[in-house]
Amino acid sequence: MIVMSSTPTAPHAAILGIGSYRASIEVPNAEIVDAIDSSDEWIQQRSGIRARRFASPEETIQVMSVGAARKALEHAGVEAVDIDCVIVATVSHLMQTPAIATAIAHELGTDKAPAFDISAACAGFCHGIALASDLVRGGTAGKVLVIGVERLSDITDLTDRGTAFIFADGAGAAVVGASDRPGISPVVWGSDGEQFDLIRQREDWRDVVGSDEHPGSGVMPHLTMQGNPVFRWASFTMAKVANEALAKAGITADDLDVFVPHQANMRIIDAMARSMKLPEHVRIARDIAEQGNTSAASIPLALDAMIASGEARSGDLALLIAFGAGLAYAAQVVVVP
Repeated sequence: MIVMSSTPTAPHAAILGIGSYRASIEVPNAEIVDAIDSSDEWIQQRSGIRARRFASPEETIQVMSVGAARKALEHAGVEAVDIDCVIVATVSHLMQTPAIATAIAHELGTDKAPAFDISAACAGFCHGIALASDLVRGGTAGKVLVIGVERLSDITDLTDRGTAFIFADGAGAAVVGASDRPGISPVVWGSDGEQFDLIRQREDWRDVVGSDEHPGSGVMPHLTMQGNPVFRWASFTMAKVANEALAKAGITADDLDVFVPHQANMRIIDAMARSMKLPEHVRIARDIAEQGNTSAASIPLALDAMIASGEARSGDLALLIAFGAGLAYAAQVVVVP
């Protein structure tokens, strides 16, 4: 006979604290335009990006993650030893195994908390928040650390006119724990595998390494993206997902205070806001202008910036929504910590 012990569950979960780490090297458009035969004006019109942040050699995935995590822990008033699980969303940790989450958990001093990576591209942080909320409400964990981190400069072809100006580096983190009132709504998530090829790693690793019969290229795989189809898909499909997330949270756009979409492209952000008919009082994250697209890190980076500037205040209702390679997507309403 198996004896089942009951673990206390929590009625609700919420984000208790948030933190971010911005890579140290600022790269304005002027520094990349020659390699892609472009201009600052063209890049800004196409994406809204004026500059992006690249990591120095010392700013590894682990270094940026630990930096963001420590700020999130401080904001939450939580010690690392109290973290029961660490979830890291990333596509740019270049080792297949082990998960970088384990090294991050150890450096933080979480006392052997379970730690794992998830790969959901730009939607990874929202996936992590959904998982963390369920772990807390189900009694599996008391407090969960969710990190979104990328060093996309490692896998960006700076001569590719379609992607060189888009991607960037950074990390954001959130502590999720129990709450006496709803702080994280049910997630609306999914994937559209029919669009699998729209955003992807350009080369298979086997093509890089090669074999005795077929020598490899020896060139690092890079990201590639079909910009126009992605723009059309995201601008309209994601607005529908956003409205579903609002409905699941039991609110309307009028109840929102803050909108934090994945920082993929300023034109996509504007198109989503129009499609959703967001009221003028809703403050919209536009971190992409100076940060670039940091994939899984973009939402926590953008939200933390809004908190720091006062655009987002504790207790505000914020809609988080992200989409990326796969095409994977997720959205949820959260209470700003």
